[in-house]
Amino acid sequence: MSEGPRGYELSLELPAAHRGVKIARNVIRRFARLTGLSDQRTDELLLVVSEMLGNSVDHGGGEAAMLEEEVPCGVVLGLNLRLEAGRWILKVSDQGGGDPAEIQELMNPADGIPDLDDERGRGIFLMAGMVDRMDVERSPDGRGLTFIATKTHGEEG
Repeated sequence: MSEGPRGYELSLELPAAHRGVKIARNVIRRFARLTGLSDQRTDELLLVVSEMLGNSVDHGGGEAAMLEEEVPCGVVLGLNLRLEAGRWILKVSDQGGGDPAEIQELMNPADGIPDLDDERGRGIFLMAGMVDRMDVERSPDGRGLTFIATKTHGEEG
């Protein structure tokens, strides 16, 4: 955890498996408490963290690595969380390819709701509705995607 002039920042590198999601939740819960984020705001943050990381494991974690022993060597998820006065910014990067334009379309469907006949594809839409802003771009290493979520919560921390 580091404190900068405008807030606190936490960066994690996690295995691209669902076990990494649990690790991240535990670390972020403690981080949020140390920085003074309320329990309600922490729970909101943890829900978004869980969904973003879970989605990255399933779709961008190196062939949907579901178990620790299935994680391809060197495939990781990156998480960066910045807590500022009155808001948080969460970035999750994966290494599983993907097209930012296609994901953007899932987050903001042309007719306002996702296709209800599809078996999947509504999670990213619901997650985008939980935050003030959600963006997706190519990850820094070019191998996957980075999701950036911003939520204003109106309290210090």
